[in-house]
Amino acid sequence: MRILGIDPGLATMGWGIIEAQGSDMSLVAYGIVSTPPDESFPDRLLSIRNQVRQILDTYHPDEIVFEELFFSRNVTTAFTVGAARGVAIMECASFAPNCLYEYTPMQIKLAVVGYGKADKHQVQQMVKMILHLKDTPKPDDAADAVAAAITHANAGRSRFQFQMK
Repeated sequence: MRILGIDPGLATMGWGIIEAQGSDMSLVAYGIVSTPPDESFPDRLLSIRNQVRQILDTYHPDEIVFEELFFSRNVTTAFTVGAARGVAIMECASFAPNCLYEYTPMQIKLAVVGYGKADKHQVQQMVKMILHLKDTPKPDDAADAVAAAITHANAGRSRFQFQMK
């Protein structure tokens, strides 16, 4: 099964694709979808849609996983990142309806590191170890997206409880 993980963002949206067969996982590709801050908000959303579509057309994932958003302070950032996430979800839903899943940051950290309050460095090191990589995927957003895909691969049959409704 080919799994695309997405770590939402407006300026930088991480993505990572793994191939999973049972407990064996391998990294296929990773990167970021980025938009420049000097572009208008609608143009940035359009760019996200186009870049996500290119990833979908290139890698043909079977299932797609999103990290849920968590914001405790900046409401403005929450709205703009939420809009970017919504555009990505819309594009992914048009590609693979009924194959979209989501996990909280704590669920991802718990699944990858074994501790729900792990820091970014711990998550990155475990991604590197689990996938037997020489280097950690960079930037952090891409590593987080790969971690989301690993979480989904490890969820097994229980993954259906995390399906977007």
